[in-house]
Amino acid sequence: MSTDASTPPGPRSANRFLWVALASAACCVVLAVGLLRPREQPLERFGRLPAFSFTRQDGQPFGLQQLQGRPWVANFIFTRCPTICPVFTQKMARLQKQTAGLDGPLALVSFSVDPQYDTPERLTAYAGKYGADPARWSFLTGDYTQLKDIIVGGFKMAMGRDEENAQEIASIFHGSHFVLVDRTGEIRGYYNSEHDDAVERLLRDAEQLVRSGE
Repeated sequence: MSTDASTPPGPRSANRFLWVALASAACCVVLAVGLLRPREQPLERFGRLPAFSFTRQDGQPFGLQQLQGRPWVANFIFTRCPTICPVFTQKMARLQKQTAGLDGPLALVSFSVDPQYDTPERLTAYAGKYGADPARWSFLTGDYTQLKDIIVGGFKMAMGRDEENAQEIASIFHGSHFVLVDRTGEIRGYYNSEHDDAVERLLRDAEQLVRSGE
């Protein structure tokens, strides 16, 4: 005679059920975190820069053509500036260091707003003072009117000088924002260099551009 008796699961079966339950719970947690994590928002678009070409610190022509295919950050300085420019350039140097490990090239470009004084030789000395890597960081000089056209008309940044006292350093003025530009030459962001939170946002946005391939 046979009897139908159910056999309780042994320890091995119980352990298997426990691991299945734990794995299911872990998947739910990962899914929930993924749903809660904010997605990267596309960066704004502020218009494409017109073509330009100036003289780099090594004396070579350099402009939008050489920057095609690379996202880049611009700022606006002059080498004999005693106030904002040293700090502005130090922050660009910090950005150079912070982005050194990115899986893609991020170029840095400093435009001189005092090109009559800022010769390639002076720009080279200035670049060396801040540890600029010439493979990534370019300093540009050239014709004053052409530089003003691209800075004011293209970047929409302030630049000028008091013509009555044109030889005075204090007569020179310019904007203090970083400008982020994508691989196609379109402006994607403005960042006040005097605000640390804005500079941190620039770092995040630059990393996003590199990752996205824009």
